[in-house]
Amino acid sequence: MTDAAADAPIPKPDAGDRARPERQEPLLAADGSPLKKSLQRSLRRQKLRAFGLVAPLLLFVLVTFIAPIADMLFRSVENQIVSETLPRTVVALEQWDPEQDELPSEDTFLAMAYDLVEAQELKIHTRLGTRLNYETTGISSLFRRTGRGVDDFGEIYLDQFEDLNPNWDEAGPWVDLVADEGWEHPAPFEPSERFAALMSETAAAYASFARAIQQGSDDNPREEEPWAPVHMALYHDLMRTDPGAIAAYEGPRAEMLREARAAVEGFESQPVREMFVAEEEDWLDPEVWATIKTFSPPYTPGYFLTSVDLKLSPDGEVVAQDEDQRIYMLLFQRTLFMSLMIMGCTILLGYPIAYLISNLPLRTANLLLILVLLPFWTSLLVRTSAWKVLLQQQGVINDTLVWIGLVADDARLTMINNQFGTIVAMTHILLPFMILPLYSVMKTIPPSYVRAAKSLGATNWTAFWRVYFPQSVPGIGAGCILVFILSIGYYITPELVGGTTGTFISNRIAFHISSSLNWGLAAALGTILLVVVLVLYWVYDRIVGIDNVSLG
Repeated sequence: MTDAAADAPIPKPDAGDRARPERQEPLLAADGSPLKKSLQRSLRRQKLRAFGLVAPLLLFVLVTFIAPIADMLFRSVENQIVSETLPRTVVALEQWDPEQDELPSEDTFLAMAYDLVEAQELKIHTRLGTRLNYETTGISSLFRRTGRGVDDFGEIYLDQFEDLNPNWDEAGPWVDLVADEGWEHPAPFEPSERFAALMSETAAAYASFARAIQQGSDDNPREEEPWAPVHMALYHDLMRTDPGAIAAYEGPRAEMLREARAAVEGFESQPVREMFVAEEEDWLDPEVWATIKTFSPPYTPGYFLTSVDLKLSPDGEVVAQDEDQRIYMLLFQRTLFMSLMIMGCTILLGYPIAYLISNLPLRTANLLLILVLLPFWTSLLVRTSAWKVLLQQQGVINDTLVWIGLVADDARLTMINNQFGTIVAMTHILLPFMILPLYSVMKTIPPSYVRAAKSLGATNWTAFWRVYFPQSVPGIGAGCILVFILSIGYYITPELVGGTTGTFISNRIAFHISSSLNWGLAAALGTILLVVVLVLYWVYDRIVGIDNVSLG
């Protein structure tokens, strides 16, 4: 190497090259893919696998718990049966003021006739009557009796049209007159637009008839004579339609229509109101119509108001129920009071038992635990029936008291079919639900704490109250929640031993579900009961703290 080459200056790196960091290759997984993406895929697969394991449980909870609660909430406000069954009547009643204590107009009675005859054909008028009967007693029988004769409303017009032309009592001519061109059964009936524009009431009445027999009994309108109310609609249309418009009509059976228009002014007529009164005079009671109007909206607060002994007045105001119908607030108060009493009794009886079991040798404690659990091996119905045998006036307890001499034979104690019987029987049934949480918590309390307190000079009571009892409070909280929530919704035991004064709100809910079939009111009562439990749970959490509840 020459001296010139040795003395040549060494080139310095450019400033930009010094600032540029060396490019690092991404970390790769074993399969050659980027490690970050591989970890993301793995985490996603783990989440999907975990969701797949939990999905059956989520579906089960959704179907058996969430869905029934949602259905209950919906039923407690749903009221679509009135507007769906009486659509014309609901519209006609919008202009009627129930405060004037007058009957609705003739048009309203006419709308009711059309709605009721269609409902009778579909066999839903009795359901509507049952719904409205919850609000005003007697409407159910009113709808049922009127439904038997409503298809004869307008028979006076049917006879006169038939005398004029026998085709008016035949199925085929009516279909030719009213049906849309090209309509054939079993397609849903559609009236001709041209005929409906001329005779709107007749077209609507006949369309209701045709669709009702198609839906209700799958009959063909070409083979069934229309209802008498359809002829009543025809009479009303002919009377108010311009004769010139009818003369210019060129649709099928136009000759029949012109002939009827020429003769209809000489027909004998009858107000629709008289037809209703001939069937049932209660239609002259404005309260019936006020009830229909008040409960015509598709959603109503009526069930919830009834649940708290209130109701909607005809003018829409919230007023108190009649005094002889105020029962639900009393039932709610009784349910809460007796549930608290049962909870208190289980604490008084269960705490000493749990304390004893937790401090006995293991073998003896296990034997006593078996005795605590033994009632679960027997049917709830059998245990409740056993208390009926024990508590009745000729039962074992009264016989024993009479034999001892504590009670006279003619003054036996009444211990059943009242609140006492319910509290005693339910305390026995729910006692294990208090003992088990208490025992599980007490078993975790070290005995050395109490011995240490005594060694420092504390008495037995002070050591228990200041050291042992505070540590058992979580078990008391868990037992109280279990017993209270179970007792507040109990049904079988209060039904069998409670009589008239020892039943719970749950018994009334069961009555409305199985006997009166007032599912809306039952749903409202159940919703209120659920809200009460949640509110009490929240209050308990604020005062005691749910974190302090323990099962051991």
